Amino acid sequence: MKKEELDFYLQYSGSVEVSSMSRYDLKNLIATGESSFLEFKHRVASPEKIAKEIAAFCNTTGGTILIGVADNGEMVGVESYMEEEFWINQAAKEVCIPEVDLRIELMNIGNRDILIVKVPEAPKKPVYLKGKKSRKVFIRQEDESVLASDEYVEMLKLGEEEEGVTFEYGENEQLLFRFLKEYSEITVERFSKLINVTTYRAAKILVNLVSAGVLDLFEKDGVAHYTFSKKSA
Repeated sequence: MKKEELDFYLQYSGSVEVSSMSRYDLKNLIATGESSFLEFKHRVASPEKIAKEIAAFCNTTGGTILIGVADNGEMVGVESYMEEEFWINQAAKEVCIPEVDLRIELMNIGNRDILIVKVPEAPKKPVYLKGKKSRKVFIRQEDESVLASDEYVEMLKLGEEEEGVTFEYGENEQLLFRFLKEYSEITVERFSKLINVTTYRAAKILVNLVSAGVLDLFEKDGVAHYTFSKKSA
């Protein structure tokens, strides 16, 4: 191996530490199944694919990726953790923007290993995925990492708990609240038609209401939906 290749490899290696988790605790964690905070991977297919999972957890509330665990929860392990570690760190530092500071733990199961990748919630969102043409933003929705809508990306930029955000209870808001009381949720397109404004203006109103804690935003079939906030209920 040439010196340049060795230096490139070393910058993404040597970050693994032995896990303090017992095998019993790991089995219990796996038994909970994949969720908004837990993902199973048989192996790391590529830096780009694992980066999607990393970024999605960063843009939600953080989570754990178990490498060497099949979709059905079987602990199959990986033959050698070094290649997996290399690709995970490359994904976190090169594909995710800004780079993500991960914690990678190792658990030995017989002659194979399982990697426990702990992904923190990003202090500043969104974390983007580097692409050939444009950057993408993924979020965690139940047990999947899904592409975020433009409205959700805007919400991540503003911050869901932004202080000092207020809203005016005008005619548009009155129509919105009446609609939500009857139908429980609404999209930007539907709201723009309801109050006869552009989708850009409708999105700004809805995002502001989310920032103020009045509404909740969630993704469904790749489209942003708004509903009354559970906190204000």
